Amino acid sequence: MTVHELPGTGPVLGIWAHPDDEVYLSGGLMAAARDSGRRVVCVTATRGEHGTADPQRWPPARLARVRTAELRASLAALGVTEHHHLDLPDGDCAAAPFDAVVARLSAIAAEVRPEVVLTFGPDGFTGHPDHRIVSAWAGATRDLAAPRARLLYARGTADFFDTWRDLYARLAMFDGDDLPARARNDELAVELHLDDAAADRKLVALRAQATQTADLLAMLGEDTMREWACRVETFVDAVPANDYIAGC
Repeated sequence: MTVHELPGTGPVLGIWAHPDDEVYLSGGLMAAARDSGRRVVCVTATRGEHGTADPQRWPPARLARVRTAELRASLAALGVTEHHHLDLPDGDCAAAPFDAVVARLSAIAAEVRPEVVLTFGPDGFTGHPDHRIVSAWAGATRDLAAPRARLLYARGTADFFDTWRDLYARLAMFDGDDLPARARNDELAVELHLDDAAADRKLVALRAQATQTADLLAMLGEDTMREWACRVETFVDAVPANDYIAGC
């Protein structure tokens, strides 16, 4: 698919763990959806207050404030103006009462009435515990408040991870020997290939979250960052497509 070929025509609801999850995994899809006139709503569980290797420079309260502003600017670059913070503790989302969190998310979903819900797969993409529990919350929310919505898990392909194997080894990004989970090409529900303009727009959104991306950009260079992080977004269906057609 090109960046202009998206699932459905109705609202899109993204449910993520930390600021920057949404842009890395679905920035191109969100921007294209907005460009086509669709409503896009993003939910972030935490403010990412522990997302630093330098807590002396970035104590949690300061980092939370800065990352909140960064996320706002990043989403604006994608055309997304509707956002909710759950204000849960970064790194400890699993300690939050499951049913209470799902109730909050379900209230959002009931208002948005999404046709598509975006989130991590059960593996959490990188294996991060916050990502894994957010996936579970999103699935329960879809079942409870938006049962006809299409639930899409962000998942890379074997070809993609093979292409970038050396980079991922350098970054040590995956939290588990069985990761990353790899989708076969024939399993993909959505495959977006961003053209130059769309990839540059996503790169702008990534740059906006500078506390998380500036060092990475400096290390990789802009061209590699664009090709690795911005060119392709892929998703698999959480349940078989026929189940959505039946409204299950």
